[in-house]
Amino acid sequence: MKPVRIIIMAKEPRPGHAKTRLIPALGEHAAAALADRLFKHALQHALAAKLGPVELHITPDPNARYWQDLPGIEQCELYSQVAGDLGSRMAAAVRSSLDQDAAVLIIGTDCPDLTAGKLRAMAQSLQTHDSCLCPVNDGGYALIGLQRFSTTLFTDIPWSTDHVARITRDRIKALGWTCHESEYLNDVDEQTDLPHLEQNYPELFSSNS
Repeated sequence: MKPVRIIIMAKEPRPGHAKTRLIPALGEHAAAALADRLFKHALQHALAAKLGPVELHITPDPNARYWQDLPGIEQCELYSQVAGDLGSRMAAAVRSSLDQDAAVLIIGTDCPDLTAGKLRAMAQSLQTHDSCLCPVNDGGYALIGLQRFSTTLFTDIPWSTDHVARITRDRIKALGWTCHESEYLNDVDEQTDLPHLEQNYPELFSSNS
């Protein structure tokens, strides 16, 4: 199988700056603690998938103690996110990885449904497709996988809206690329996402009960 690099777009879970849409329900510290657990879950499964190198593209401070103390950090390649909106940061990370003759899966840290098995399945789909996508129920996506690069997938996207997956899907089609899609997954962004998290991932939710 062609090597597949997993890119994790990661933000240090600082209270008041992490999971801000959950702060009204959880408070600053509990929201940050949840972000920390979700990130460590994502990293654990990315490493367990054993697809190839795992890259952490981190913000805001790559020298923060948090990254130095992170379990599994010695198995990762660390990069600072570039300036710009989410699309610019994702595009820079993907372009760099594709230049190393590997396919790419790029994920965030908010979707516990992205288990090692799911990551392996999406990587396998890139053996026969130009791209792959894991849409989520709020209209975005939790994963995009690519064999090739196009700026159109990251430019002028209304991030954090329910149009993201649809626009991305349309642009992949316009490029003439094939795309494998998974079933819809669940991420954790809004207060309404918490009951699903509590039911399906109590180990991630428990400290907020």
